[in-house]
Amino acid sequence: MRQGKIGPVETLASGAVERHASGRLAVATPGQGFTDVSDAVAAFVRGTGIRDGQVTVFCRHTSASLTIQENADPDVQADLMTALDGLAPRNAGYVHGAEGPDDMPAHIRTLVTDSSLSIPLVEGRLALGTWQGIYLIEHRDRPHRREIVLSVIGA
Repeated sequence: MRQGKIGPVETLASGAVERHASGRLAVATPGQGFTDVSDAVAAFVRGTGIRDGQVTVFCRHTSASLTIQENADPDVQADLMTALDGLAPRNAGYVHGAEGPDDMPAHIRTLVTDSSLSIPLVEGRLALGTWQGIYLIEHRDRPHRREIVLSVIGA
């Protein structure tokens, strides 16, 4: 196995946890697809005054999920939806189908994505990479109202 060179860890902040804040974000989805919630999360973090720490973003649903993905080229989102469609197609003979043919595939898609994300905060900003955004992924076909809980700890 080959391994790249690993440099020393650069300390960005150090100190006691002094503050905590939590909030709730409602998102009206238009149906299946990605909704960028990065700006809303960043605005909440700014409003807390917490400069260094961590924000947890948690989706309170089993048929929608969260991801950190590229935010520059929308073709990435289209390709990801195509991949999810191939992984968990509708009408594949699932036993669970009480809420329609898109329900069980939505649960499978949530299983392989994330229900929560943890993002470091550095100097009051989300420590996301240049091309990263935080997305709510709606896995159901019709519009839904989704709830995301945010929790920030730090100083």
